[in-house]
Amino acid sequence: MEPAEDPGALSLHGDEEIIEVVELGPPGPDDLAEEMEDVDFEDEGAEEPDAEAWDSEDDEGVEDGMEAQDDSEVTFSLHSASVFCVSLDPKTNTLAVTGGEDDKAFVWRVSDGELLFECSGHKDSVTCAGFSHDSVFVATGDMSGLIKVWRVDAKEEVWSFEVGDLEWMEWHPQAHVLLAGTADGNTWMWKIPSGDCKTFQGPACPATCGRILPDGKRAVVGYEDGTMRIWDLKQGTSLHVLKGQDGHQDPLTCVASNQDGSLIMTGSVDCHAKLVNSATGKVVCVFKMESVTPKAPIGEGEEAESNSVESLGFCNVMPLAAVGYLDGTLAIYDLSTQSLRHKCQHESGIVQLLWEESSAVVYTCSLDGAVRLWDARSGKMISEYRGHSAEILDFAVNKDASIVVTTSGDHQAKVFCVQRPDR
Repeated sequence: MEPAEDPGALSLHGDEEIIEVVELGPPGPDDLAEEMEDVDFEDEGAEEPDAEAWDSEDDEGVEDGMEAQDDSEVTFSLHSASVFCVSLDPKTNTLAVTGGEDDKAFVWRVSDGELLFECSGHKDSVTCAGFSHDSVFVATGDMSGLIKVWRVDAKEEVWSFEVGDLEWMEWHPQAHVLLAGTADGNTWMWKIPSGDCKTFQGPACPATCGRILPDGKRAVVGYEDGTMRIWDLKQGTSLHVLKGQDGHQDPLTCVASNQDGSLIMTGSVDCHAKLVNSATGKVVCVFKMESVTPKAPIGEGEEAESNSVESLGFCNVMPLAAVGYLDGTLAIYDLSTQSLRHKCQHESGIVQLLWEESSAVVYTCSLDGAVRLWDARSGKMISEYRGHSAEILDFAVNKDASIVVTTSGDHQAKVFCVQRPDR
């Protein structure tokens, strides 16, 4: 028994030569069947995307502390699917609204995660949610285009409207006016709660991103065909159109303006970020992430092609702008010299970035489930916060930069305390 078992078990087990067992003796096929079952099962597991996702998630949990490490103070877990969006109420910063893939939106207290009320009635994923400038109203919008507005103190719905598939939504910085962009190329503007309405007709393609400029009189809207328009909100007319060489070659993904609205920045799937003078509509400069791509081997080149600008923003206290890319690069640009100042690399794609209101600190959240704070002057990471077991999909920072509220694919929203004595 033993001599027969040894060569089979020791020299042949798990080896390609195991085929010889089939040809040798009657016990071989049974042994082989068992072993082949094992092998098949393991191979399938490795090839199955779900299994791989679970494996890698577990591994990351162990290695990176995605599950084990939780730096958060509060966890809000009433959502039953991915949480897509979050906003803080501007007046007090004490309330958050979150919307998710479970067709639900909730308004809750940041201090303890206590539910204030549910924004019910949505029939599709809630992808947009935000408070009016004075925190009196909260608006929630789902992918199908159903937008609802609630009065926060009364916890009751005061207005609703249905548009085409919703791309983005934003409150006016000084008035009870709501702006939204849809997949048919229209930008809608409503007075709340009266519902008086105006539409701004773009090209026949989705209005992918938009932002009301700080003067409250103009809005910048980016489109899937690479064009960008600056609209006069009162007249309903287009002040400037950037297209062709001035526009982007691919869909716009994000737009931002500096504090006085004199400069606009647009980001696109084409990996370019364009700086635009909002008064003249002229492109001041183009920031490209091309230094990495030309020398890259084919494999990496293909990855670089799938790169895109995901988020961008201006620093309020220095002439700096930040651009976050899907390949995990955070680029800090010096606006006065129009040059790259720092490149901060992330483990995985950047989903969103936000600047602190009164310092040169930029926050990033990424697909690896972490929030990071970067000093834009030195390009060094200040700190990192973890607690989610999946990618972070959105986040918000309060006015005094003491807390960050994040939402994630792990069905949770979390509150992180980021205030440090040295800052």
